[in-house]
Amino acid sequence: MERPVHGLSEKSLRALAGARSFERGLSYLDAVSGVEVGDAWVTATVHGTERYEVKLVLDGTESVAGECDCPYGLEGNFCKHLVALGLTLLSQQEVLPEQRKAARDRAQDLDAWLSSLSEEDLLTLVREQITEDRQLRRRLELRAASARGDLAGVRARIRELLDISPFAQYGYVTYADARAYADQAGQTVSAITALTASGRATDAVALAREAMRLLADAVESVDDSDGWLGQLGAALADAHRDACLAARPDPVELAHWLVGHVLGDADDLTDIDPLDYEDVLGERGMAVLRELAVGAWRANRTGWAEKYLVERLARAGGDVDAVVAVHAADLAPNGRTHLVIAGELDTAGRSEEALSWAERALRDVRDLADVDTALIDYLCDRYTRAGRSREVVVLRRDHFGARRTLFAYQQLRAAARAAHCWQDERPGALALLRADAERPQGRRHIGPVLVDVLLDDRDTDTAWRAATETGADERQWLTLADQARADRPADALGVYLRLAEPLTRQTGNTVYEQLVSLLLSMRDCHRRLGTPDECTAYVTALRTAHKRKRNLMRLMDEHGL
Repeated sequence: MERPVHGLSEKSLRALAGARSFERGLSYLDAVSGVEVGDAWVTATVHGTERYEVKLVLDGTESVAGECDCPYGLEGNFCKHLVALGLTLLSQQEVLPEQRKAARDRAQDLDAWLSSLSEEDLLTLVREQITEDRQLRRRLELRAASARGDLAGVRARIRELLDISPFAQYGYVTYADARAYADQAGQTVSAITALTASGRATDAVALAREAMRLLADAVESVDDSDGWLGQLGAALADAHRDACLAARPDPVELAHWLVGHVLGDADDLTDIDPLDYEDVLGERGMAVLRELAVGAWRANRTGWAEKYLVERLARAGGDVDAVVAVHAADLAPNGRTHLVIAGELDTAGRSEEALSWAERALRDVRDLADVDTALIDYLCDRYTRAGRSREVVVLRRDHFGARRTLFAYQQLRAAARAAHCWQDERPGALALLRADAERPQGRRHIGPVLVDVLLDDRDTDTAWRAATETGADERQWLTLADQARADRPADALGVYLRLAEPLTRQTGNTVYEQLVSLLLSMRDCHRRLGTPDECTAYVTALRTAHKRKRNLMRLMDEHGL
C-alpha cells in the first residue's frame, strides 16, 4: 500500500502535474541527481533538454509545492521534472525522516556555531565569503549603499548589475550565459524594494525607471529565449508601482512618464498598464493621462501602441464612442475593423448603429471577394433574426459570385433553402461555376469547383459529365467513383484502376494503405459486375510483382486480398 510523505504520493503528484506530465515524469527517474534534503524542502538537479534545478517544499501539512527552472515550470506549472523528484523521494521514503532530522541538526549546529563567534570572527568570515562570492559581495554592497543613504552608490551598483560586459562574448550574451546574467540583474529588484521599505520610495521610483531603461537596452544584446529578462522586467514594473503607491509622486509628472514609457520600446519587457496606477494618479492625473494618450494617437493614428492605449483608457472609462473613433480612424480594407466596431456597439446595446457599421463595410470594400467572411456571417445572422431572409439570399449570392468556392456555395444553398428559393438560385450558381471550369486555366492542379459542388449536392451523374468534359483532379475522381460505384460499377472500376497504377510504383505505408483501399473498392466493383475472377487475377499479378514489399503483403493479407 502506498504511504504518503507529508502529503506527497503518486496520487497527489498526478493531481498536481496532470496525467501527461506525470507519465512523462516516469521516464526521468534516472535523470535525477544531487538530491539534497532539508527540513521542509528537497532540491535536486534533473537532466532533461537542459540541466534544470528543482525544489519540492514539504511543509509538514498535506500540501506540496514545487519550483523548477524549466520553461514549463517557470510558467507556474508542476512539471515532469518535479514529478521525477517526487517519485524519487517516494522510493526513498524509509530514510527520508532520518535525512530531514539530519538536516535540522546541521542547521541548528551551524546556527549555534555562528552565534558563538565573536564580532571579529564573524566579520572575518563574511569578508572571506564576499572575496570568493561575487554575487554575495554585490548584494551586500547594495545593502551598504542603501543603509548609508548613498543614492549615487546604489545607482552605480544597479548599473553594474545590469551591465552585460562580464557575461558577453563579442558584445553579446549567449543563451548559455543568459541565466547567470538574469540572476545578477535580478538583484536590482531587491535593492529597489528595500529602498521603498526603508522609507525612501521616491528614490526607488527614480531607480526603477532607470533600471527599466537599462534593461531595455541590455535585452537587445542577450539571447533571452527562456524569457528570464521578461520576468525581470515584470518584477521591475511591480517594484515601480509599489514605490509610486508609497511615494505618491506628482500625478501630472507620472502621467507623462507612463505615456512615454508605454509608447516606448521598454514596455515590451515591462508591459505596464497605466490603469494600475489609477489610485496614484487620481482624477487629475487620469485626465492628463487621457489627454496625452489622445494627443499621441492623433499624431499617429495607425500606431499600434497609440491605438491600444487610447482604446484601453476609453473602454475603462465606458466611452464607447471614443473606442469606435479609434477603430474608425484606421479601417481595414477587408471590413474587419467595421465588424469590430459593430461588436463594440452591440455590447453597448446600440444594435442599430452596429448594423449600420456592418452594412457600411459592404459599401467601403471595393471587391466583395476580399471582404472578411465573418462580416458576411454577422450580417446574415442579423438579417435572419429580423426575418429578412431574401436579403440573406442576396448577400450570400453576391458573396458566392465574388468568391465562387465550395463553402460559399454551401452557404448560399443553406440560405436559399431557408427562403424556399433554392431551385431558382441553383441554376445561376452552377452557370457561374461551369463558365469557370470551361475557362482555360493553364496547368491547373486542383479540379474545378463545379465538380465539388455537384458532388456535394449528390448529383453524381451531372458531376461525372462535368468531370469528363472539363476535367477533375484525383481527389474528385475518387469521390465520384465512390458515389457512382453502386450504379456505375464499370465506370468506377476504370477510375480505381487508373488511380492505383501510379501507386504500385511507389513505396511507404501511407501509399500501401491507399492502394489496399483502392483494391477493396475494385473488388466490390467486380462483385457487382459478376467478374470476381478478373479481380483475383489482378490481385495475384500484383502480389507476384511486389512480393518484396512486406508491409504491403501484410496489409493485403489482413484484408483478405
